Amino acid sequence: MVAGTRFSASLPVCASPGNNNKRGAPPRPGADQPGAGPLPGSRIIPRVTWPRPLVITRHLVTPIVFIHGAQTRTWKMKSYQKLATDIPQPTESYAEEESIDGKPPCLQKLSTWWLGVGLLMIVAGLLSGVTMWMLRQVSGSQHGQTPLEKCSAVPEPLRFDCYPERNVVVTKELCESRGCCFIECDQPLGSRSGVPWCFYPPDFPSYTLESLNQTELGMVGLLRRKVKAYYPRDIERLQLSVEFETDTRLHIKITDSTSPRFEVPLEVPRAMKKAENPVYSLEFSKEPFGLLLRRRASGAVLLNTTVAPLIFADQFLQISTILPSKFLYGLGEHRSSFLHSLDWSTLTLWARDVPPTESYNLYGAHPFYLLMEEEGAAHGVFLLNSNAMEVALQPAPALTWRTIGGVLDFYIFLGPDPNMVIQQYQQVIGFPAMPPFWGLGFHLCRWGYGTSNATWQIVKAMRNYQIPQDAQWNDIDYMEGYRDFTFDPEKFDTLPQLVEDLHKHGQYYVMILDPGISSTNPPGSYWPYDEGLRRGIFINTTQGQTLIGQVWPGLTAFPDFSNPDTYQWWLENLNRFHARVPFDGLWIDMNEPSDFKDGSVDGCSPGELDNPPYVPAVLGGSLSAKTVCASAKQSASMHYNLHNLYGLMEAKATASALIQIRGKRPLVISRSTFPSQGRYSGHWLGDNRSKWKDMYWSVPGVLSFNLFGIPLVGADICGFSGTTSEELCTRWMQLGAFYPFSRNHNTQNEKAQDPVAFGSVARTAVKEVLLTRYALLPFLYTLFHRAHLQGHTVARALFFEFPQDVITYSIDKQFLWGQSLLVTPVLEPGVDSVIGYFPRGVWYDYYTGSSLNSSGESLKMAAPLDHINLHVREGVILPTQKPGSTSWVSSGNPLRLIAALSQNASAWGDLFWDDGESLDTFERGDYSYLVFNVTQNVFTSTVLHANVEATYITVDVLSVYGVREKPSRVTVNGKENPFSYLDNQVLTVSDLNLNLSQGFSIRWL
Repeated sequence: MVAGTRFSASLPVCASPGNNNKRGAPPRPGADQPGAGPLPGSRIIPRVTWPRPLVITRHLVTPIVFIHGAQTRTWKMKSYQKLATDIPQPTESYAEEESIDGKPPCLQKLSTWWLGVGLLMIVAGLLSGVTMWMLRQVSGSQHGQTPLEKCSAVPEPLRFDCYPERNVVVTKELCESRGCCFIECDQPLGSRSGVPWCFYPPDFPSYTLESLNQTELGMVGLLRRKVKAYYPRDIERLQLSVEFETDTRLHIKITDSTSPRFEVPLEVPRAMKKAENPVYSLEFSKEPFGLLLRRRASGAVLLNTTVAPLIFADQFLQISTILPSKFLYGLGEHRSSFLHSLDWSTLTLWARDVPPTESYNLYGAHPFYLLMEEEGAAHGVFLLNSNAMEVALQPAPALTWRTIGGVLDFYIFLGPDPNMVIQQYQQVIGFPAMPPFWGLGFHLCRWGYGTSNATWQIVKAMRNYQIPQDAQWNDIDYMEGYRDFTFDPEKFDTLPQLVEDLHKHGQYYVMILDPGISSTNPPGSYWPYDEGLRRGIFINTTQGQTLIGQVWPGLTAFPDFSNPDTYQWWLENLNRFHARVPFDGLWIDMNEPSDFKDGSVDGCSPGELDNPPYVPAVLGGSLSAKTVCASAKQSASMHYNLHNLYGLMEAKATASALIQIRGKRPLVISRSTFPSQGRYSGHWLGDNRSKWKDMYWSVPGVLSFNLFGIPLVGADICGFSGTTSEELCTRWMQLGAFYPFSRNHNTQNEKAQDPVAFGSVARTAVKEVLLTRYALLPFLYTLFHRAHLQGHTVARALFFEFPQDVITYSIDKQFLWGQSLLVTPVLEPGVDSVIGYFPRGVWYDYYTGSSLNSSGESLKMAAPLDHINLHVREGVILPTQKPGSTSWVSSGNPLRLIAALSQNASAWGDLFWDDGESLDTFERGDYSYLVFNVTQNVFTSTVLHANVEATYITVDVLSVYGVREKPSRVTVNGKENPFSYLDNQVLTVSDLNLNLSQGFSIRWL
């Protein structure tokens, strides 16, 4: 074995297939636990010598153990085969760009190899002999092994790309000039998918950990590279900082030890003391440098960065890790299945204006992933970096982060369940804002109403049919010449009167704003540009001149929202317009920022900011494709560093302005997003199409943004571009009624798709599903309170509630509201039924209360065009309300409480209630909070906190699902009360007229 410092052989690396890299067979999890190191939770491991068990290191290449680990995983999965459902794989049914068919032969071989893995269980008794052979191979691999043998020994799934550049035909000469291995695979020459032909050898030079010293919060170390890497200006000395911030949060930062580098200006919590009982342990490899993070309870290895070299150049930073499983989520914004494919895929993070398309980098950047481990635990990793980035996934399973600036600033969240991971993530980036109650109602918009009167007619038609609607929106056609802070004096001359009418009916008005400010008006004729120029708040070129691009109004300048002075300019513009049109919310679009010119009307500089040594896999192949120059100057830094932050910074300025103008909770919906965006805005999923597959893609999109801490999210219902059909729009309205943010929106020159545009059957179905949403608003509002207070998700993937059920890991055609309500939409044309998966337990039909007891199975359910299947989970209590035509009308109506009894006849629920619009009601104590409980045939309502709002509301009906025997009598606060009982075991107690502000009890005997 080659001399050097290695990881301890005692590490329990066989806990998952993610650890099956180049090494021999390790001990089982929990065996031979390592002793204390230099710091609690960490240690440096001295060199390991035979006959110690095999160590984890890039220098040891053993494909046999990779098979053995996969075998272990397959065996664990088989315990779930009693569920008549396939083991989850990433969804491929709607793939637009590529088909599974036609995979390169090397990938087909890999798939065949995986299928064969299970056969090895038959010969489990031979593994010890195989392991001894493997140890001899590894022992000899470092002594006299030829370069070809050394390279060939690296298993295909563990080949980390040494030449990730695109638009380059990677030859043997180019590859070996970097000191890397070159082995052709049976795939088209130059293909960017599949096993890389050029990959790192086991002994590729990396950094050395030269020192490691204890600090109050953890440790600080010095890394040194002795051999230069192949990207220019690689940094010889790096500083490693490790902080044990909490028992479930670890913070690791790697940066230049001698010169400052750009860091994201995000407010993050600062630990005051070191974690006392961390659930993780951290270990280091000295040479080559690497770290290994594992979960103490299970021994599962969560990160192992020794598998490929660390590269840290000025404009190329790369670090790789093995993953403990293939169940990876997050890393947005992309159009993909909720569960990512690790089959040699690359996810690029660089905000871009483009209709959502598979494989493209989209509007936002979220460098965070959630990973489900074996046996149901979960962890998350957040890279706090705003530069252009890509994340390469491969089937080892493994992941490589590549970014072209900033620092490597990682937060790792240990959960241990997925709900807790997301809460811990939001403790760092900030919890989402509490939306106004009306923001959870139904919103209607289109580009192409043409006039304010035409807009008004739609509002009146919705009222005429008594279809619920809270907000009317306008797209850019309300503006004069598409210029911000204007409205067309001829076509939209009655806009102020329309807004006044909305307010009289308890409704609201939201308008669009783009960041591009028209620059072509005569001096003195357009205050936003003139004043912005005078104050110097626009983004500049490298020469210090205002950068001019082109968007909807023509030539435009772009506000620099990293400049504090821009906030005041933005506020004054909004205030001036609000005096004419008293809008209630703002829709900020085109804020990647989008530019119809690549860079500017004058192009971009020839320097390395606009033409870096490495360009991630961005759409268009250039950082300036359909956006401003990366070299553009902003107040806080170059646009190169700030591009992905533009939407966040605009949202922050917009929310601040709305608060100052209206004095109430702001409603802001933004297209471009970044971590912490939920504190200031919601998000819609962009310019989708009126296609069935687009409706499906919206579900994983909504689920992903709930991971990202932006729960106020939805897609354009019925699709933005293209022509919808009555069937598609009806089904989509049924799904969209359960988006946290529910808005129907379409483009100009297409058939209308608002709820009154279709025949009576579709119109009635849409009305009924919107009334269902409005009935559930108290429950939905309470979910948003939990999101605001604790970081809970609102729209929730099934595996969050059932992490032990591996079948749920790939489900993204169903979702939950909170933990309680299961939504199963129809996502295909021409059907009157739908198949849904029901995790183990009792589920009740929301509408009827009829129960089904699932062992964990898929069921086919009737789904006529006027019906969406909703099921209530056992053990929960839902607060609902008699629905009205607006949220304001609904909020004054009586409540109906639905208790869905568990198998032990208990249930629990809660309700948060306030005035729906005031700022910081929870923080100021101006709210009511109630807890509902059922136990031993008694329903109780307990008021834990009260304000005047609860005195206006009464509880009129209690429905109890799952009452197994008909009661002989029912009492309310000790007094006998009439009731009804149905054969499907539903007990209903009506005409209660109980004031919500007073506790009460209802007993059935």
